[in-house]
Amino acid sequence: MSGRPARAALYVGGLLGPFGAGVVSSMLPELSASFGVSPGTAASSLTAYLLPFALVMLVSGTYGARWGPVRTIRIAYAGYVLAAALAALAPWFWLFQVTRGLQGVANAFTTPLLLTKLAAITPADRLGRALGTFGAMQALGQTSAPLVGGLAAEGDWRWAFAGIAVVALVLAASPLPPDDPGAERESRLRDAWRPVVLWAGGVVFLAWACLAGLPFLVAFRVDDLFALTPGVRGLVLTAYGIAGFVAARLVGAASDRFGPRVALAAGLLLGAAAMASIGLFPSLPAVTVAWAVGGVCGQLVLVGINATVLAGEGNGRSGAISVVTALRFLGMSASPAVFTALYHTTPALSFLVAAGVLAATVPLLALRPRSEDAA
Repeated sequence: MSGRPARAALYVGGLLGPFGAGVVSSMLPELSASFGVSPGTAASSLTAYLLPFALVMLVSGTYGARWGPVRTIRIAYAGYVLAAALAALAPWFWLFQVTRGLQGVANAFTTPLLLTKLAAITPADRLGRALGTFGAMQALGQTSAPLVGGLAAEGDWRWAFAGIAVVALVLAASPLPPDDPGAERESRLRDAWRPVVLWAGGVVFLAWACLAGLPFLVAFRVDDLFALTPGVRGLVLTAYGIAGFVAARLVGAASDRFGPRVALAAGLLLGAAAMASIGLFPSLPAVTVAWAVGGVCGQLVLVGINATVLAGEGNGRSGAISVVTALRFLGMSASPAVFTALYHTTPALSFLVAAGVLAATVPLLALRPRSEDAA
């Protein structure tokens, strides 16, 4: 089945991962109190999800293609149901952390295969728009997670994970486009580690480290400059996800019309200007608008990279998008270690360094390795 219900299931599946990862961000005080751990320890529940997610995704696309994408996706959803339900019932923090890791591993076996299936049922001249819609759903999940998690925590944070389990159960039973018999069943890990894939992964690693990975830095900036309440500060941070969600389809259409490389270049250059503006202009409206522009730039980069990797046919496509997505999140996870100390030394310089890296990445677009097969 490759009609509208199956396509819709692919899009909604893209929402689950970012939502599940970020749902704890607004319930950290409640987690700390519930389990009797420090706020810093409670915050490690973010890493407990993202690190296994990124590391397993280095190989999950290849193995999922071998085992059969539909079967792998459904098993992964079932695993997500069990892990989320166990998180809702966990009496100890160590067990809660284990469930977070299991959720990340399950997500690693859905995201790359959903993207590959979406590319397989989409005409080449509309791939950007389809990827834009998928990106919009991911942005929606990322943006809505703190809100839903916070609302649940006002009653009992465990209800958030019960809800996630229900959503994963519905997705496990939803229609999916059928597998192409034999397609990618002979995929090898080395098919996913070709030079063109590593090039794409390197570009998105740098872009995500210096753009999507900086909400914590923006939070530092607005808190230091304007002493905002947590609620207003959170509202400023949602500008990134909201702008990305609204612009995603338009960004995808632009990629279809002008090509993924133009979308990438535009995202990197405009992103550099946006990050520099946050560092240079101590105005709340300017910072908010610049961060929203960053959300649009993130979609330009994401659609451009995914369209480049998923174009064409052949073995290794699932593994390739899996490796690139893993490097994207590894770049995001590297941001705090790279930029926090720099910010505390010179706040404006931290944003200027991020802008400089984004601008310096643009020449890499001209160095894309040639490949007879689509990456």
